[in-house]
Amino acid sequence: MTETIEENKITFADLGLSEKTLAWVEKKGYKIPSPIQAAVIPKLLMGDKDILGQAQTGTGKTASFWLPLLDRLDMKKKEVWAMILAPTRELAIQVAEEIKSFSDGKVKIILLYGGQSIRDEIQALRSWPHIVVGTPGRVKDHINKKRLKLEHIDYFILDEADEMLNIGFREEIEEIMEHTPKQKKVLLFSATMPRAILQIAEKYMGEYDLVSIKSKTLSNTSITQKYYDVSPRNKFEALCRIIDAEEEFYSIIFCRTKSDVDDVTSNLVSRGFLAEAIHGDIEQKAREKILKRFKDAKIKILVATDVAARGIDVEDLNFVVNYSLPENPEIYTHRIGRTGRAWKTGTAISFVSRGDTRKLMFIERTIKAKIEKAKLPDTQDIIAGKKKRLTENIATTLEAEKDTEIQNTLDELLTTHAAEDLLYALFKISHGKEFKAETYKDIKEVRDNRASRESDWWSAGRLFVAKGRADRMTPGSLIQFLEKEIGSHLWDVGKIDIFENFSYINVDAEKAEIILAHFKLENKARPLVVQAKPRGWDRGGRSGSGGGYRGGARWWDRGWYRGNRGRSEWSGPRFKRGSKR
Repeated sequence: MTETIEENKITFADLGLSEKTLAWVEKKGYKIPSPIQAAVIPKLLMGDKDILGQAQTGTGKTASFWLPLLDRLDMKKKEVWAMILAPTRELAIQVAEEIKSFSDGKVKIILLYGGQSIRDEIQALRSWPHIVVGTPGRVKDHINKKRLKLEHIDYFILDEADEMLNIGFREEIEEIMEHTPKQKKVLLFSATMPRAILQIAEKYMGEYDLVSIKSKTLSNTSITQKYYDVSPRNKFEALCRIIDAEEEFYSIIFCRTKSDVDDVTSNLVSRGFLAEAIHGDIEQKAREKILKRFKDAKIKILVATDVAARGIDVEDLNFVVNYSLPENPEIYTHRIGRTGRAWKTGTAISFVSRGDTRKLMFIERTIKAKIEKAKLPDTQDIIAGKKKRLTENIATTLEAEKDTEIQNTLDELLTTHAAEDLLYALFKISHGKEFKAETYKDIKEVRDNRASRESDWWSAGRLFVAKGRADRMTPGSLIQFLEKEIGSHLWDVGKIDIFENFSYINVDAEKAEIILAHFKLENKARPLVVQAKPRGWDRGGRSGSGGGYRGGARWWDRGWYRGNRGRSEWSGPRFKRGSKR
């Protein structure tokens, strides 16, 4: 059974929760349940099926399973009652803290994750906890060493399951599942539903209800989204220019790799900005201190990878920067959703270089919103912004109580220098070239991506498929094969070429991204479907081999083809489903 929730007008009192739980809800200040809460809570309280929930991060998934579990919690049970797995330490901590905030302190909840004292964890496991929240690697370690037993749990919950698979935790998840009883209720929550998630559901879940949150758009109307055309070598300079031009810049800057995070952070610090980095190589205690400083606004810029940023919840962020454009729209949505919270507005900035056109185009189509191209602040904007902040800082400093030692030093200097000369010298020493236009180099745009997008559309969606006539492939059966794999229709298809051992198919760029991501999840060194090389490469290459990948069909057919021998070509007009092929 699949249930799609669009909007919700009921209250928590209508969901069947006990008076005690409703009192906790009221104390937390919650009034109206989110769609995922309205759908899941009654099913957990009154139904017998497992639950597979699809909802974006930040939609209230934790409360959707924890509130009904509070009603059902058996306080007298001497074994672990519920196991909750999360992909990262930060998210595990966030889930545990939210659960604790709803309970009265009598519920024993322990956290298991790498980076904290294993001795403390062992001691906590001996105290008969009711709930265990942890990351797959550490939980598996405790199970293998007989310190954690899950043979008698009543509930097994996977939170952000797709992220766990992306990180590479499938083996750990399945091994942990094997140590749980058959008679339990499984709840699996995921922002997306790739085939790997459905495979886990079919293997480890019984009969289940699929609850899907249908939203009109993946974007937030309180968030202004814009992008800048800059080359990779000018990204950092562009970032500094944007920060300098803003009166207030409280932001997470997302980078693709740990190395990028470290480089951007060190460069920001060298420019005088208060910035810190967070990624998987930073020790947990250091990460917790960094996050606390960031949440307390003692540092205003946090540079992070996507995985490390999971679980970070700061309401006052006014900017999110995609220093590197993410690989898919879901990650983009997760990133920008960290600003524009609690009825406030925010701005999402993306740096787009020449190779990012297709990604940006796919994101726009998926979130059903246009990301506007913006112009970088010019030199005068930057200088004006710095002058304004300096004026405000002077006013704030003069309002505060004077430092006696500083005043005494100033009095001494005024005995030998005129006040105007002294002010000039101090200003030049402290600010140097900041207010000189020649300090700021010109940043040229890469190109107008918007103008070239439509011409790139179909070439971006050209795919190489390692199946051909030898596999009984025809244009129709190739389409059907891909549709079955991704679980959706290819409504608009372009030219299809069928060779003996491989094929080409043109689909729109959005579907191409979905197909490529699907086959990439198989974790094979040589995926069955890959991005084709640009047109002309396959015709001007070695003997017309069609090399849709480096080396083309070399590893599939162990030979090269001459011209179009063995080729079955369907090159009619692009068709819509239902038309004759």
